[in-house]
Amino acid sequence: MLYIIILIIVALIAFSVYHKVNITVCSSNRRLEGKTALVTGGTSGLGLVIAKDFAKRGAKVIVACPFEEEGTNARKEIIEESGNENVIFKHLDLSSLTSVREFAMEFKKTENRLDILVNNAGVGIPGDFLTKDGLNFIMQVNYYGHFLLTLLLLPLLKKTGTKSDPARIVNMSSLAHRYASSDVDNYNRVGYWCTLRTYSNSKLCLVFFSKELTRRLSGTNVVVNCSDPGYAATRIYKRASEFLGFLAFTLVLIFANTAFQGAQTAIYLGVDESVKRSGEYYKNCKKIAPASKASNVTSIKKLWEQSTKLVKLSDEELRELLQI
Repeated sequence: MLYIIILIIVALIAFSVYHKVNITVCSSNRRLEGKTALVTGGTSGLGLVIAKDFAKRGAKVIVACPFEEEGTNARKEIIEESGNENVIFKHLDLSSLTSVREFAMEFKKTENRLDILVNNAGVGIPGDFLTKDGLNFIMQVNYYGHFLLTLLLLPLLKKTGTKSDPARIVNMSSLAHRYASSDVDNYNRVGYWCTLRTYSNSKLCLVFFSKELTRRLSGTNVVVNCSDPGYAATRIYKRASEFLGFLAFTLVLIFANTAFQGAQTAIYLGVDESVKRSGEYYKNCKKIAPASKASNVTSIKKLWEQSTKLVKLSDEELRELLQI
């Protein structure tokens, strides 16, 4: 038994060393004066690191989350660390379609451009229940809410992007997408999946979404890509249960990325001038292949159709947003 425990510890240490030596930090020195970036969940964890980076580069940064105190404190922290006063907190509850629509409507009224949209906000496995919109909570916060938000902001993104400097959409996926089911028809069910599988499904959805949106935006000056933060030490691991969450967070803290390290690929996709391709999956600031199931055309099409219905986007509104 002692021998087995030693082997496990050695394996974990080896994994940790391998993982950490392969971490890449975004090396772009690009400035972002005159540009506007929106980071959902930009008030904690990976999102806060991303927002700070954009602010230090001189961008106007808008961070969005459903918690007023957290948002106010994060705005203050970003300003203090970056010296950039052009930081705004806006309320956004991705578990409410009404909140998403209100946010997008106000955003388009107050902002004349959107250069970078980072769909970072997410929950881990807090529970298996439906929201007031009749959507699975994990799926709505991690995917359906971002699906609707992105489409509602598309006109502004397309207006902002140019051929030499396209607007960027960064969807925060995860290694977990590799463990997702391809059973799209049942993605929104409760009492059907274990919560970890639901979380994995939501991350695969973001890959599907990126690929389909890329196809529909062909010929426009908007690029859409997925970022994989790796095993990043953020609060999301604490939300399973008090003990298991603490245990998971502790192990991740010891063996995995810090929030700073986990944010680097999303920052790279948001700022690096070499990023011109769309519909790709990146980790450690490099394009890698996602799970083979992520390229299933039937699943991609089925998810798009399901999503538009669940977030209550009419065909007419969708045509207007996509300008078909």
